Amino acid sequence: MNATGALGRYGEDVAARTLAATGLHILARNWRCGRSGEIDIVARDGDTLVFCEVKTRRDGNFQHPMEAVTPRKAKRLRHLAARWLDTHGGPPAGGGVRIDLIGVVLPRRGAPVITHAQGVA
Repeated sequence: MNATGALGRYGEDVAARTLAATGLHILARNWRCGRSGEIDIVARDGDTLVFCEVKTRRDGNFQHPMEAVTPRKAKRLRHLAARWLDTHGGPPAGGGVRIDLIGVVLPRRGAPVITHAQGVA
């Protein structure tokens, strides 16, 4: 795994722990759908199924990770969520579906800074 892959994996680990600590139940990580792409985290928040995209950056002159989700990326996330639902029997009974974005910024010193935006796509 290269440095970028390791950074992304670390950010996903931080995001999964943060979601679990706030009461979400992690159902899947790094779910792949052929050539269509990957969903970083699938979780359940009460009756709501949550598809999470995680973006990780080191602190510095780069854009904030939340800015990395373009309209094209949001469309791809919606497509992947639909494919997941198709292969797993649809949305939960009586619940909803949402797509969240989690940005993880790693400062030079100290703990990661996590931003969680719900219902972004």
